[in-house]
Amino acid sequence: MAQQLRILQSLWAMERRRADEAEWPLQTQLAMIRDAGFDGAGVRFIDPAFAEEVTGFLRGHGMIWQAQCYPTNVDDLKPVLELVARLGADHVNLQPNVRPYRIEQCIPLLDGWRRLADEAGIAVHVETHRDRMTTDLFLTLQLLDHFPDLRLTADVSHYLVGREFAWPVDEVNHGLIHRILDNSWGIHGRIASREQVQVSLGFPQHQGWVGLFMDWWEYAIRSWRKRAEPDAVLTFLCELGPPPYAITGPDGAELSDRWQDALVMKDMVKALWQRIIDEEASAATQYGAR
Repeated sequence: MAQQLRILQSLWAMERRRADEAEWPLQTQLAMIRDAGFDGAGVRFIDPAFAEEVTGFLRGHGMIWQAQCYPTNVDDLKPVLELVARLGADHVNLQPNVRPYRIEQCIPLLDGWRRLADEAGIAVHVETHRDRMTTDLFLTLQLLDHFPDLRLTADVSHYLVGREFAWPVDEVNHGLIHRILDNSWGIHGRIASREQVQVSLGFPQHQGWVGLFMDWWEYAIRSWRKRAEPDAVLTFLCELGPPPYAITGPDGAELSDRWQDALVMKDMVKALWQRIIDEEASAATQYGAR
C-alpha cells in the first residue's frame, strides 16, 4: 500500500462560543465532519466518556482519529495510553503541559513519555504549541539537539507569531522552520501572520501568509515522504480555533466563516498532496526513460 494522506478536523475547532447562538450538538458536529469528506477528527482523550462516544461514531463510518492529551508529568500519559489501547488511535498527539525554563528540566519528562510510548507500542508525537514546553522555537531546536529522533506534530503558526519573523521570511528563519518540519510526523493546520495566530484564508491581504504556509506544508510533506515507511499515513489536522483565536468584530461575531475556511484548507492540502505525488511520478518516469 502506498503512503497516504488523511485530513482530519479538530473537534475543538467546531466550537462556536457565541452567547446568542447554541453550540452544535456533538452528533451534529461529527455528521458535519463526515459529510464534508474529512477522514477523521482530533479527539481529546482526557475524557474517556467523550472519547468513547466520538470514536464509536468515527469507527462506525470508517474514519480515523488522533488522541490528544496534555500531560503535566510522566504518569499523566499512562491513562491516555490505556484508553488508546482500548479504543485505538492513529497516534497520540501530546501537548507537554509544562513550561520549563531550562532544557535540563525537559529531558526527564520526554525520556519518561518516550519510554511509556515504547512500552505500550503506541506512536506518540509531541506537538509544537503555545504555552507548552515547545512554545519557544529555540528551546525546541535544542530539544532536537538532544533527541534527534523526537517525533513532532508541527503547528508552526505559533513560531511565526512568537518570533515575529520579518516579511518576507528570510532563508535563516526558513531553515529553522525546516528543521522542525524535518522532525514532524503530523501537521496541524492554521494560517498565521507575524502578528496574528489565525487569519482567514480568503481575505486578499492574507494571501502572502497563505502562500507561506502552503510552502512550509509542501516542504513538510516532501520531507515526511522521504522518511516514512512506504505504507505510512500522514495526518493533517485542520485546526482553526474559536475565539479568541478567531478574530472578532465589535459585536463579537467572527470576521470569517471558520467552517468554510476549514473546507477550503482541506481541499488545498489534498490538492497539494496530489500535485506532489504527480510530480514525483513524472520525475520517476523521466528518470526511468533515460
